[in-house]
Amino acid sequence: MEQGTRSELIGRLAEAIRSVTTAHPLRVAIDGPPAAGKTTLADELAAVLHAQDRDVIRATIDDFLFPRAQRYRRGRYTAEGCYYDAHDHTALRRALLDPLGPGGDRRFQHAAYDHDTDTPLAPSAMTAPVNAVLLFDGVFLLRPELIDRWDLRIFVSVPFEQTVDRAQKRGTTLAGSTADTTDIERSWRNRYIPAQQLYLAIARPTDHADIIVYNDELQRPAWEVRPH
Repeated sequence: MEQGTRSELIGRLAEAIRSVTTAHPLRVAIDGPPAAGKTTLADELAAVLHAQDRDVIRATIDDFLFPRAQRYRRGRYTAEGCYYDAHDHTALRRALLDPLGPGGDRRFQHAAYDHDTDTPLAPSAMTAPVNAVLLFDGVFLLRPELIDRWDLRIFVSVPFEQTVDRAQKRGTTLAGSTADTTDIERSWRNRYIPAQQLYLAIARPTDHADIIVYNDELQRPAWEVRPH
């Protein structure tokens, strides 16, 4: 295991991406629990790759959700609903991962769902350069339905209790004094954390990760490159 500065981590991840050779765009999963820092990490990595003149596609699992009625059909605060009912993996494979993969035509859509309107999306398809990098962040990315669609797998690890604290601070920052920290805590305790525990038990994502990032200390992260 290595530990270093934030910039050293991002540099190490960029180096790992450069080391993977494919005949199609490189599909990178950035997995981990909610509030682990996946989106921030992906954005930081994207900036470094852009500076190296690499074409980057940024996308997130939040744009491949099922409509609310399906996501919450077992109840709003259930782990099973979060793990089994939240994400449209068929749309994700069809619109994004398979077109960028072996034998794909590289014509992709970066989203299939609009969270604000709770409706499906069908954005115009774009064509990815053959040497592009897809940086895709989200939860449950190393589950059986998706595991073989990634060319590099990164798992961002943070203790669950720390994710609750981060989520509450983030909610307060975004909503100010109107933030409902009680609802945030209930969502984490009853839905998100138990769903992650279910995921760990069923899919064993850290066993499949190429790199594990220990993101407890944001400015002094640690990381482990796993042999496969």
